[in-house]
Amino acid sequence: MAAKIKKGDRVVVLTGKDKGRQGTVARVFPKAQRAVVEGVNMVQRHTRPTQLDPQGGIKNKEAPIHVSNLAIVDSKGKATRVGFRLDGDKKVRFAKTTGEVING
Repeated sequence: MAAKIKKGDRVVVLTGKDKGRQGTVARVFPKAQRAVVEGVNMVQRHTRPTQLDPQGGIKNKEAPIHVSNLAIVDSKGKATRVGFRLDGDKKVRFAKTTGEVING
């Protein structure tokens, strides 16, 4: 199945503790159907001191969020669903609200 959300897409969180927050997709895990969004779904990780990080301590990082809880933001700044269509001989993603092609 083609990916509706890809790295670099601007997305909005639909449900959960970060509902309404927007960010850019940093990584996508297609098999797990999850994505990491910058600045969203932050968790605290307790790390031991190592040679690379002698201080250790509590670090904040982004955790993956399920793609069903994300929606792409269209050019008007609203959440939209994603559709696929053929543009010539190329399959492209487009925003269902505006009909514009999503770059990427």
